[in-house]
Amino acid sequence: MLSPHGICLLWEPELIGLHVVSDACIAAAYFSIPFALAILVTKRRDLKFGWVYWAFAIFIMACGLTHVLSIYTLWVPVYGIEGLVKAATAVASVLTAAALWPLLPKILTIPSPFELRQVQAALEEEEIKSRDATLLLQQVRDAQRAMRESVARLTAIVETAVDGVFLFDAQDRILLFNPACERMFGYRADEVMNRNVGMLMPDADAAPAGQARHFATGGEAIGLRKDGSTFPVDLSVGQARQDGELIFVGIVHDLTARKLTEQQLQQAQKMETVGQLSGGIAHDFNNLLTVIIGNAEHLSEQLKERPDLRRFADDICQSGERGAELTQRLLAFSRRQLLQPQTIDCRSLLDSMFKLLKRTLREDIEIRTTSGPGTILAFADRAQLESAVLNLALNAQDAMPSGGHLTLSTELAAIDDDYRALHPEVAPGAYALISVTDDGEGMTADVTARVFEPFFTTKEVGKGSGLGLSMVYGFAKQSGGHVAIYSEAGLGTTVRIYLPRANAGQSQPDLPDSEAAAPRGYETILIVEDDPFVRSSVIRRVEALGYRVIAAVKGRMPCSSCGAIPASTCCSPMS
Repeated sequence: MLSPHGICLLWEPELIGLHVVSDACIAAAYFSIPFALAILVTKRRDLKFGWVYWAFAIFIMACGLTHVLSIYTLWVPVYGIEGLVKAATAVASVLTAAALWPLLPKILTIPSPFELRQVQAALEEEEIKSRDATLLLQQVRDAQRAMRESVARLTAIVETAVDGVFLFDAQDRILLFNPACERMFGYRADEVMNRNVGMLMPDADAAPAGQARHFATGGEAIGLRKDGSTFPVDLSVGQARQDGELIFVGIVHDLTARKLTEQQLQQAQKMETVGQLSGGIAHDFNNLLTVIIGNAEHLSEQLKERPDLRRFADDICQSGERGAELTQRLLAFSRRQLLQPQTIDCRSLLDSMFKLLKRTLREDIEIRTTSGPGTILAFADRAQLESAVLNLALNAQDAMPSGGHLTLSTELAAIDDDYRALHPEVAPGAYALISVTDDGEGMTADVTARVFEPFFTTKEVGKGSGLGLSMVYGFAKQSGGHVAIYSEAGLGTTVRIYLPRANAGQSQPDLPDSEAAAPRGYETILIVEDDPFVRSSVIRRVEALGYRVIAAVKGRMPCSSCGAIPASTCCSPMS
């Protein structure tokens, strides 16, 4: 028979109590440990080797159960059950220990809190470095993006620039050639890359021997196109360093249009100056002709009884009238002639000129007229316009000694800013255009540049005064229009007269025709003339008609009795 442990303790209460309290405390502690481990494992899913915690919990639970049985066996001798529990505890402890020792190296690799703090500090420092690196990388990306945008803008500027831009190095090799340069010089960019820049402007100033050509002074130069033709350019050159090497940037502006405009302006200024001179000469010459013709006519009237002498007076009159025609052309060129502008139907004017020219020109010249659509009305002096067309037709006849074709055409035309850039003296707007075209000998460029100058002619002596085209030029300018000429040797000539278009109802009343005979009378006429010869001639002619004459040099009226000027200061007032 098995006896309880209490018998071994002689049933002494103090010892039994000591065992009961001790085993109860140990069992309670053992039972609490598995609960704590269960809570830890379930809450911390990130723990490694979680099954070890569960095995240790079972082992501790078994240990606690053995202490409970130790209390129970003090009174009840269930040593078989206690043995089984101890055996299970032994198995659990052996398995836990067997599993724990192999895991010990792995468990030791788990960092301690100190190591975790160090790792955390290292991670924070690495994070700071990473953040700084990210910021630096972002700055680099921003700089690269800004550089790409800057390069894109610069490329767009260079590609779309009106002026030519080229880049070359210290060895004169071309590195950049923009589209404006391609249009200007006629080369494609791939045709000039790495070639010597001297192929574009061979006559530009170069640096001394051994140094790179850099066109240091810039300024005007002569460009050479691919086809061998040359043109004036304005060259600006700057230098910089790229990767430690010297590079040069050249900007080329084509001066062809500006040079042409300057020539046109100089020609216009020259024509204006010559016109002023011609007008002054014509004015003074008219005064001389007035005296000559007036005296000759008066002399002719006085020599009615002497036909032999009257013939000399008539010759003087005819010569004077021819001189008057010459001065009239000079006045037309200088734009000082008296015009009577009116609305002119250009189509009907050419039809009437067609009939006149048919009778005037040689039979071997075929005359044609053409006109554009719509009504073409010009505002100008009809007689002067007819005279201008007739002059041009006669010049065309002289240019076609073996016959040819003469074409008179009219149409509406507009002068825009592009045309005005070449002819700055012309106002832009709408014009009525009359063109006279022949297929004769034509003219060279040098002759064409001077055709409107007075007294310039290529005809033989005695066959032309050199004032026909000058008169056309002056008439067009005085009418507010423009005249242009195009001619090529062997191909013919075209002269275009641009006249202002007439507005609806725009016209000027015709001046009354002069009477055939001058009226006679007895009234008093005041004659004011500063030229003494003209004044004397006019006085004689007016007095011959029966009038009483009062002459004055200035515009203030003299006294009829004493000749005092003004009359208020004379001896007696004028009646």
